[in-house]
Amino acid sequence: MGVKGLQSFMDRCCPEACVSVNLREMSRQHAAKRQTGCTTTTNSTRPTLVVDGMACLRHWYSCKDWVCGGQWREYMDGLKGWVEAFSSAGIRLVFFFDGVVEEQKRQEWVKRRRRVNGEISKLFRHIKAQGEQPGRELFCLPSGLATFTRFALRSLGQEVFCSVREADYEIASYARQHGSMGILGQDSDFIIYDSAPCFSVAKLRIHSLTTVMYDRQRLCQTIGLTVAQLPLLACLLGNDVVSEDKMMHIRNNAMATYRIDNPIAHSGAPQGQMVMAVSHLVSSVWGREEQETGLIPQTLNLSAPHRELLKRGVRSYLLPGEEAIQLGDISAPSSAFEKHVSSEILKACREKHVAAEGFMVYSVLCEGVIECSNTLEDEEDTELLPQALVYKPCRQRIYGLLLFNGHEGSRVDLPAIREWFVYAGNALKEPDMVHPVPISLQYNQPVLDLLWFGNGPEVSSLRLKSFLSMFDCQELSELYGAVEDSLLAALCLVTYIALQIQTLSQEDCDAYLSQAVCLRLKSQKELQHIKLPFLCSRAVQLGSLYVRGLAHLLGANCASGGPLPGAALMPWSSFDGRLFHSKYLLAHSGSDNTVLLDRDPFCLSQFLCLREKLTETCRKRGRVLQSRPKAPQQAPGPPNRDRHTGGGENWSERGETTGGGWRERGEARGDPNKCENRERLWERGGGGTRGEHFHPHPRGRSHRSRGRYQLAPRWSQPPAPGT
Repeated sequence: MGVKGLQSFMDRCCPEACVSVNLREMSRQHAAKRQTGCTTTTNSTRPTLVVDGMACLRHWYSCKDWVCGGQWREYMDGLKGWVEAFSSAGIRLVFFFDGVVEEQKRQEWVKRRRRVNGEISKLFRHIKAQGEQPGRELFCLPSGLATFTRFALRSLGQEVFCSVREADYEIASYARQHGSMGILGQDSDFIIYDSAPCFSVAKLRIHSLTTVMYDRQRLCQTIGLTVAQLPLLACLLGNDVVSEDKMMHIRNNAMATYRIDNPIAHSGAPQGQMVMAVSHLVSSVWGREEQETGLIPQTLNLSAPHRELLKRGVRSYLLPGEEAIQLGDISAPSSAFEKHVSSEILKACREKHVAAEGFMVYSVLCEGVIECSNTLEDEEDTELLPQALVYKPCRQRIYGLLLFNGHEGSRVDLPAIREWFVYAGNALKEPDMVHPVPISLQYNQPVLDLLWFGNGPEVSSLRLKSFLSMFDCQELSELYGAVEDSLLAALCLVTYIALQIQTLSQEDCDAYLSQAVCLRLKSQKELQHIKLPFLCSRAVQLGSLYVRGLAHLLGANCASGGPLPGAALMPWSSFDGRLFHSKYLLAHSGSDNTVLLDRDPFCLSQFLCLREKLTETCRKRGRVLQSRPKAPQQAPGPPNRDRHTGGGENWSERGETTGGGWRERGEARGDPNKCENRERLWERGGGGTRGEHFHPHPRGRSHRSRGRYQLAPRWSQPPAPGT
């Protein structure tokens, strides 16, 4: 949220503080100044821009399609171009992302989540009524975008940090301590911090690298305050720590006084008057004592609780060097579960979290709380469970692996993890208390230190089995080395979803698997040009469900020591929203398998083999997948197809629809004779290690050694560049 009304005040009432700048030229000036008499490293002299990653997400995601689950390949390409624009100008980028939600800001977080829920409801009503994606007025970021963008930037060779407290604070602190050229974001809190200049990402023109700088000193000249007085102004106006309603009586009194003293105010807009009025109040009550100690002026009419709240809000803006109490460092992490894990685990956990190399593990071990923002889910669809509930058993096993740490569940009394997950029916008045559950292995619970730091083939096997057990898919370990890692991950996820959602049909599973298989052979241009006759709300929700599942795969992989490379778990490796939506419509129209797999024999072979393993695993657990084609309800009248169709082959020519409407499901979809190469993929070889159980991958994929000792946890390895 930032400071209530400050951004609009500067834009509308304080134009002299909004300075148009060219970042390329500023970088040259900054570099020249830093190089004068400097003999330190290249990074210390190279102009550095500290980027608020969360504020940039809406600007980075410029893909035309956003409701189907995300156009991840296209997004990656755009992100790469954005980074290269700064690199070509000699500007070093350092990215920060929110790693935690501080409890003092929890209510503001909840308020935002409820507001977005209302927007998502409107979105689904539009899709069901019109059969098309709504306009940008209802734009929602694809689920999981913030999570996976951190890994995307790391794969592009960028420096990325995940915060252990309020990200705005860490951004301002880093920029101040490292003498950065500036901060790129859109949060007015950066104007309040006494740190580097603040640049607007909303007004950034990436091709020319021009934007607007919010000049802190010029703002102070306009409102008659010093930089040291800005934190008090911010708290009285309202921010994430001190909510707007808490200081309303102070502002009302200030406004009344200001109007008497300034009958012809130069800032006529109501919010402009409010900022000026509160500024005058701060100036009038700020004496020598406050200037020297930073205390809240005694003349403010505040109750004891409100005075303490205001003091906490002011202190939240004081950066290292400005405050007496310094925060703990990375070498001495505090933990909600210190007695259950070793100090080495805690240290590695925190280090990997800060370096944006892990997911979920830090929140569990060091905070004891985990949250998940809004997901594109239709609250009116009672057939599909919310993703928070679908993946709850998986999370419980992740918690169990992390916290039981080699002990049997009955011997350890563990507190519950607090979960703040957004889903229909959850009012978010308090967290869900979720208890850890031991994973199911034939032997005792694995010790975390062994999984993270151990070596040898036995440990590698244990990592994989621990990972798969969190999704109740232990049998899939047989496929390791026989299929690509991204397909193994996709099969694991689809199997888990099928086991958790009893209404998931064979057609739904076919759509999931076929898009994962076909994606690897698609170019970005082909993905952009996929034609869709209309959108289906159920497919939209299933797309988001899958991407949220990839995040759980990532969390489980981190917890179990990294049996799979991180790149295999990224959505650009196994998911494209537009492609999935097309496969969903095809599967539910009864299209032949050859059509579903783009008439590619190799893709068809892999698809049928994966589906056979899915069916077998489900059947062992009493889950029989049923064919339940759902002809999606097309909105009356022709939709505006230009919004979500694009070029490419004609839909009907590809067998996707016919002039007579939806076709009835044919028997050919299940015909095993359609696959010529099926036996070759599954044929077992001789004895030996796990990598020798199968013939090499049909396209020549080589086997990798996975048992070497690592000083850092295996899950810390970043996705490979260019994935």
